[in-house]
Amino acid sequence: MAKHSLVIVESPAKAKTIGKYLGKEFEVKACMGHLRDLPKSTLGVDLEHDFEPVYKPIKGKEDIIADLKKSAKSAEMVYLATDPDREGEAISWHLKQLLNLPDEKTRRVTFNEITKNVVQESIREPRDIDQKLVDAQQARRILDRIVGYELSPLLWKKIRRGLSAGRVQSVATRMVDDRDREIEEFKPEEYWTLDANLFGDDAKKLPFAARYHGKDGKKAELKSAEDVDAVVHETEHAPFTVKTVKRTDKQRSPSPPFTTSTMQQEASRKLSMTPRRTMAIAQQLYEGVDIEGEGTVGLITYMRTDSLRISEEALASAKTFITGRYGEHYAQTHRYKAKAGAQDAHEAIRPSNVNWTPEQLKKDLTGEQYRLYRLVWSRFLASQMANAVYDSVAVEVEAAGHSFRASSSSLKFSGYTAVYEEGKDEEKEEKESPLPALREGEPLTLKDFDREQHFTQPPAHYTDATLIRAMEEQGIGRPSTYAPTVSTILDREYVVKEGKYLRITNLGRVVTALMKERFSDIADLKFTANMEQRLDSVEEGKTAWKDVLREFYGDFEQDLENAEKALDGTRIKVPDEVSEEICPECGRNLVVKSGRFGRFLACPGYPECTFTMPLVVEMPGRCPKCGGRLMKRTGNSKKTGKQYTYYCCEHVNSKDETAKCDFMTWDVPVKDDCPVCGHTMFKKAGRGFKKPFCINPECSNFLPEEKRGYPRKKAADSAEGAEPAAAAEETAEKKPARRTTAAKKADTAKTAAKKSAAKKPAAAKKPAAAKKPAAAKTAAKKPAAKKETASKAAAKTTSTRKTAAKKTVASKAKKPAGKE
Repeated sequence: MAKHSLVIVESPAKAKTIGKYLGKEFEVKACMGHLRDLPKSTLGVDLEHDFEPVYKPIKGKEDIIADLKKSAKSAEMVYLATDPDREGEAISWHLKQLLNLPDEKTRRVTFNEITKNVVQESIREPRDIDQKLVDAQQARRILDRIVGYELSPLLWKKIRRGLSAGRVQSVATRMVDDRDREIEEFKPEEYWTLDANLFGDDAKKLPFAARYHGKDGKKAELKSAEDVDAVVHETEHAPFTVKTVKRTDKQRSPSPPFTTSTMQQEASRKLSMTPRRTMAIAQQLYEGVDIEGEGTVGLITYMRTDSLRISEEALASAKTFITGRYGEHYAQTHRYKAKAGAQDAHEAIRPSNVNWTPEQLKKDLTGEQYRLYRLVWSRFLASQMANAVYDSVAVEVEAAGHSFRASSSSLKFSGYTAVYEEGKDEEKEEKESPLPALREGEPLTLKDFDREQHFTQPPAHYTDATLIRAMEEQGIGRPSTYAPTVSTILDREYVVKEGKYLRITNLGRVVTALMKERFSDIADLKFTANMEQRLDSVEEGKTAWKDVLREFYGDFEQDLENAEKALDGTRIKVPDEVSEEICPECGRNLVVKSGRFGRFLACPGYPECTFTMPLVVEMPGRCPKCGGRLMKRTGNSKKTGKQYTYYCCEHVNSKDETAKCDFMTWDVPVKDDCPVCGHTMFKKAGRGFKKPFCINPECSNFLPEEKRGYPRKKAADSAEGAEPAAAAEETAEKKPARRTTAAKKADTAKTAAKKSAAKKPAAAKKPAAAKKPAAAKTAAKKPAAKKETASKAAAKTTSTRKTAAKKTVASKAKKPAGKE
């Protein structure tokens, strides 16, 4: 029998891609992630014997372990090719221990990108397992286990079952809490802007507006209407003249290529993808996608990185591509430096082959894969392009010692903006109007003044993107932890998402207050950031991993003991979140509760009053029918039990018949008004960027429903519920539930059509299509006895599931949910 080598990777997709690049003498198998870990049922760390971890094979993976042992035994060499980071190194180390692999037979290989050249080169140049990386991962894992499994039970006993605490998640929750308190305590200050509308000495010149700047060469702020009146009084009859005209070329540099953090932020801003979803799609692009004519190909480099380094080969490829497509003057090689403290283990995230444009690959990618690949490809390409150049003009106008300023800029050379521009968290930039050609000393004519009152605004609530950016700036967590941290604090309901904004809940406030009072180290941002640096020090070989655990555990154990004594016999109540919604049955203010389908509103008078209703969130914009506030509501379908979302006027359920409004829609209201009619604009619901549209039929900017991108409805469907307005007398829940079901059927049909189209043999399609009506008829003719049998079977299944669920709850009660 010919000798062969075994290559072990983490996922089947990765195995398929790598297997294509290696010859027949290599067998590639997937271990499906960790095969050995700390046990779930116990702490799994021997605290009395110097934090010795007790690793166990993971339940349910016995077959994978047995198969890999068999393959490893017959292989001449075993290559451990898990991901190129701490976690991947630890998986390889566990595999070596679990499969009893001798040193001389074991090699470690890593791929920053899964391409033919890189895979074959890595196999030719293997290395040993890096124990420093493994130790850093072990230290993090054991730290998180100790905090989770020793602290979570305290939260269970003193606040509520099912809660958890963790080094990073507790700090992230505190950051959201601190921001929300800052917003609540913010006191707005009044200020005014004053614009002078002016004409040049030539009647053909366009009028322009100049904003008040100050007096006698000093900047001055207008803090009241009286300040504005004083300036107007002094300047309205004074001559206005152009004091200075400055014309310069301003250059804007491209953003560097993506790191994990910036990719998650930009995908959140531009694609409305959650960090968790972004990483899942990026993993698919890294591991390999089937491309027509190429086979399975890894499209991007490794996606967990904080480095901005780009290989010389990739820089050269980008320059050649840009020169060929845009011209030589568009290409400009940039080498970026990573910020201090970055691990710099891998390159920045970039396409593995810049010549594979998103348009070429679109037909082979899912919608999400295409959008994320396009984002990565465009950002990388733009990072290697010339600066954009703007022709900038700044004008200062003087009148009676007061100065007014105006500026404008126009694009002179597009540079990198021909490909990509970075998204913004808050669109606050004011659009500049073009200025007429003015000369210094030119007299101007005042037409009138525009004055406007403003108030300073509090900082914005965190979004997924801004929280990740703040965590990165503070040194909280690392590239691999950002997405799971945000997901965890949302899953635990310490934080909720309203629109795109994250808001602290009362539960999050109570847990954070307890952590700050009793476990100040864990809740402290600087302490957590320093701990990350200690873990980096372990990876660099400067610190022993058990020293980090010893330093941490002494104080933590004392804090835990003190907290147990101080809170003995007490239970901390989480105050209800009181809403502005009034119970229609007893008149009390409804409160927010949590259930199996998420948060909802309920009457606090339970059990005397049992009224509940979907949770309501105020949205931007105004009702197009009555001008009232727009609300986001949720409900549960009576047929499927699943949750759905719709938007309506605040007066939909009003008891006052004169104020009642029947406006309801599935479209999401946005903060922008229609530039033509001034009505609130809407966008189609769902993931990804959706272009806003006007729903006012009388407006020239109106977009008919059939052009908004929704699946076309059958005549029967549209007759049943074309306009929510037609169901003014129906309840808010009933109407959307029916339409949601119809919409879901359309989506399911679309997905099924896609899948069947992907399967090539056309012959297989036709009989399946032909059989469907017959099957439906047969189902319709089934006798009642059979239906009864089916219902009994369903009841039996439900009963079995309930028993299983009870067992699961019982087993969960025995162990803390402390995994970070």
